[in-house]
Amino acid sequence: MAKLQLHFNGSFALKKDEISRLIYAANQDQGLNDSLPNLMEKTSLGNGKVGRVKSWAVRAGLIKNNHPSPEGEIVLKLDPVLESTITDWLMHFYLSFGDRGLKTTPENPADWGGWSYFVYTFLPRYHKFTKEELLYHSTSIFEEESKVIANRINYILRAYTEFTALASCKFLTQEKEQYVSGYPNLPNSYLLGYFLAKLWERDFQGEGSVLTESILNKKMGLAAVLGITSEALQEQLNALEAYGIIEQRRAVPPFQVIPRWDNPLTLLEKAYDR
Repeated sequence: MAKLQLHFNGSFALKKDEISRLIYAANQDQGLNDSLPNLMEKTSLGNGKVGRVKSWAVRAGLIKNNHPSPEGEIVLKLDPVLESTITDWLMHFYLSFGDRGLKTTPENPADWGGWSYFVYTFLPRYHKFTKEELLYHSTSIFEEESKVIANRINYILRAYTEFTALASCKFLTQEKEQYVSGYPNLPNSYLLGYFLAKLWERDFQGEGSVLTESILNKKMGLAAVLGITSEALQEQLNALEAYGIIEQRRAVPPFQVIPRWDNPLTLLEKAYDR
């Protein structure tokens, strides 16, 4: 059985204002290599909380090697208090891969833990569910005890439904006791282009063109991370083409996608200007 891999945050939920303070501290000379008392003073976070918030920031792609990642630097410059929906989506994108980031994907998303299982296996199958139903399916996948799993998956659900976290992207919404997916508040084409560019580096590195079907149906790919169908993703690819981010060859099958971006980070910066 797979391991849940959701103990990184201790008992602290995702809160963007705390991550914002941590990124500011990480951007200073010593970054997060500074002493714990100094980090506590800079962030106003308690002794046991600094490391846990750092874990959130690392998994969300904003901190790397105790300093802001390239993405974190852009966020710090263009959305320093993490209030943009663009930032919500960016954090979701990286959180969905657990602690593995953009490494080659496993055969089974659950091998990367509970978050990857939730995004890439559970939600495509169950668009409406209760916490009890999620727990029922998770206990057949992960080796931890049921009460442990119940506690840890709660942090995933809270991350997507609480205003202080990632609720604005509407990747998951809550209606009383039921959770609903499949109706996301999609980001603009430049952020989608950034996601595609990063996934292209992971899945198709060095390729000058790729079959459209490979993008639409890629395991742990763009459709699932956006919470949409492959048909809806095709509409987004059409929008990317309109912005000159990709070119599509659709005169005769098999259809192909050709990348027209230079640097994914440039797309990320443009996403905040729209």
